[in-house]
Amino acid sequence: MQIQVNTDKTITHHAGLEEHVQTVVSNALHRFGEQITRVEVHLSDNLGQKSADGDNRCLMEARLTGLQPIAVSDHAATLHQAISGATEKLKRSVDTAVGKMHDTKRHAAGVAAVSAAVVADAEE
Repeated sequence: MQIQVNTDKTITHHAGLEEHVQTVVSNALHRFGEQITRVEVHLSDNLGQKSADGDNRCLMEARLTGLQPIAVSDHAATLHQAISGATEKLKRSVDTAVGKMHDTKRHAAGVAAVSAAVVADAEE
């Protein structure tokens, strides 16, 4: 899983921030490692905008094999809180999407097995 960190002009992109994001995202999404090809993280600080949720924003977009990209965002008082919040939202969203994909495949396999059994019974 590739993790790409982007910042706007109001946030200094430094090694410590990059490492923090990499660690938080990797730890949260490690069990989906085979399904996720890339996670893009966009960090911004909306200093000029007043927000009840906080000025710092973290937008994450996960690219999953065989599925549409999943995007989530979180606003918080600190950048670390925004990163953690967005990571938890992304983890839940990916879990739901992967679960639905597996349920669909399982359902399709069950329907195929029932259809084969019906055809076999009809041929007898």
